[in-house]
Amino acid sequence: MTAASAPARSLRQLVEIPVTRLRGLGERKAKALGELGIESIFDLLTTFPFRYIDRSRRADLADLAVGDEAVVLATVRETRARRARNGRTLVELAVHDGTAGVKVVFFNQPWRARQLPSGTEALFFGRLDTFRGRRQMTNPLVDVVIGADDVDDEEVRRRRTLRIVPVYRASGKVGLSSWEIGGFLEEAIRRAGVLEDPLPDAWRRELGLIARTKAMRDIHVPGSIRETVPARRRLAFDELFRLQLALVLRRHALEADARAIRHQVSPREVVEPAAGGGTLVQRFLAGLPYRLTEAQRKAMAAILAEMAGPLPMHRLLQGDVGSGKTVVALAALLAAVQGGHQGALMVPTEVLAEQHSLAVAALVGGLSVPDPARLGGSRPLSVALLTNRTGVAERARLRTDLESGDIDVVVGTHALLTDDVRFHSLGIVVIDEQHRFGVEQRAQLRDKGRESVVARAEGPGAGADPDLLVMTATPIPRTAAMVLFGDLDMVVLDELPPGRRPVETVWAPTPDAEAEAWWRVRTEVAEGRRAFVVCPLVEGSERVQARSATEELERLAEGPLEGLALGLLHGQMPAADKERAMARFRDGTTGVLVATTVVEVGVDVPEATVMVVEDAGRFGIAQLHQLRGRVGRSDRASWCYLLGPAETPEASSRLAAMVQTTDGFELAEVDLELRGEGTILGARQKGRSDLKLASLRRDADLLEAARRVAESVAGQDPGLAAHPALADEIRLFLDPEEEAFLFKS
Repeated sequence: MTAASAPARSLRQLVEIPVTRLRGLGERKAKALGELGIESIFDLLTTFPFRYIDRSRRADLADLAVGDEAVVLATVRETRARRARNGRTLVELAVHDGTAGVKVVFFNQPWRARQLPSGTEALFFGRLDTFRGRRQMTNPLVDVVIGADDVDDEEVRRRRTLRIVPVYRASGKVGLSSWEIGGFLEEAIRRAGVLEDPLPDAWRRELGLIARTKAMRDIHVPGSIRETVPARRRLAFDELFRLQLALVLRRHALEADARAIRHQVSPREVVEPAAGGGTLVQRFLAGLPYRLTEAQRKAMAAILAEMAGPLPMHRLLQGDVGSGKTVVALAALLAAVQGGHQGALMVPTEVLAEQHSLAVAALVGGLSVPDPARLGGSRPLSVALLTNRTGVAERARLRTDLESGDIDVVVGTHALLTDDVRFHSLGIVVIDEQHRFGVEQRAQLRDKGRESVVARAEGPGAGADPDLLVMTATPIPRTAAMVLFGDLDMVVLDELPPGRRPVETVWAPTPDAEAEAWWRVRTEVAEGRRAFVVCPLVEGSERVQARSATEELERLAEGPLEGLALGLLHGQMPAADKERAMARFRDGTTGVLVATTVVEVGVDVPEATVMVVEDAGRFGIAQLHQLRGRVGRSDRASWCYLLGPAETPEASSRLAAMVQTTDGFELAEVDLELRGEGTILGARQKGRSDLKLASLRRDADLLEAARRVAESVAGQDPGLAAHPALADEIRLFLDPEEEAFLFKS
């Protein structure tokens, strides 16, 4: 068989070929590549350039003026390392780019001497300054393009004449240059030959995408900068398409395997509340002490309509802090209860579980459910709390009442997932702060519905799936939500309840500026209101965080908040102590609660009007926004003070954004811009790395197109039987559990 007639090579085959099969790649280089996460030919081919050098358009040192910031491509002519008088290591380079020379100095980076010996060609990015009359760059960023050992290599000399040079993120610390990675890639592309292209031709033509083989060659060995654009577009589409197809297949698999409970509810119950009679949902809504927002009404109507439908509900409820998600979720829980089923609300922390339990009990107080066994034919609606700290005797009672159906709504943590917890008839599961849970936890709760007492009584396999409502108060950009929650229908609460006032946010970077925060705390507490003080994020265990909070309590009590009633709350406290601390804060016995980020979500004290976040530059935007959401939960003016300087430009941008807007969705876009996709998508699944080239910020159009293609392909061929190459590629990117679920047929 000739090379021309050889079958196209699949991504799975590339995964199975180690990089050591490349010529000239010995054990030392293989180890260095391994430290960069490159072990197979697939890993190598999907290590993409982050920059290109057009040798015909480079910046010349001769043209730079003092103060200019630029990237220059220069050769190291001399390297010298020495120790300065202050003890710091000093590495000095003399570099020249053919037009002029400059001195490059590195402080406290001794490894630069090994990375940049004489003869090395590298990109230097920095500001041109002067020192003692001589032009100099200090601590510039460096990308090694050609290592000193390569300069006499004939192949290197040939490749140096290329006009477009890709630059890869290499590291001198592991002994690799960008140029070496590029050389390995050229050989890998040449020897890989034609790559299998599982995207249907009709869609490739409609979307104007080039073939995968050409895209891979043009991204790594372009003839011009212009060629890299369609190459990147095609390969970015592939990444997004794999993600979307997996999510669509998951939805199809869930629907194919679904056994729905057709709840006897109607969207009309949202617009026709009834205080005296009517359904449980109507009586609940009629008894609320405030008016629902239009967004809440629309969300409830959509949820109730789906609960009455022929398939189990799988829905995401996304809303900013304070937008009223709990009331919407509670209406859904009661819709299940009024049909004789039970509801479960699962949350990530004990503090949040306790808060939700209190809030739910207060909102449903006075409601009753039918019970023919009781005199009068009804009993009070029952709400229970179950966490890992629930006592043995109480846990035994709860288990009995859950199995008998005497508990209507249970609020709990992961304790709900244990084998000894069984339901009489689980009709709906609500999961709060979904990013703290995974697909496995969702499946476990679904199985509890199928294995309920009623289901077992009807015979093996008779159980139905409870409806699923996932909530998040962490606003997510639309594109990220399509990737994170693409298998869920989304409903958004984009209004705040009437009467809420925006929280005024102040960044206080200096001790003098902090004085206003402590004055505000004292003033508000004197008026009978409350304040939070959240301790700085400390690296290490929860125990370290607890010590930090305890020490801060002592400092504040002896300093700026002397004489005020201070309370303490952290994750290491016994459950009873945590409950006591929150109760004292709610009733005003404690005016100021010093806490760790355990108060980040769910804590609802309307009298709290001041949030002080210490060392705020260490926190991410999502955390800061959640913490700010603990105040401003009434019609009173409220403040959030962000204390401490910003140690990095990114921290400065985060804090500035917090001051500029209270819109969580706007902040989510800023967060995506600052952090990139990696940290936002990091917990999405356990399979291979998803996005190496695609950007949710730049490629929204590609994401929409990928979703369209995925829906079309999966709609016509849900098992991908007619697309074996595509099925094989999707399976490659899934973790084993997900693969088994999607392709079990």
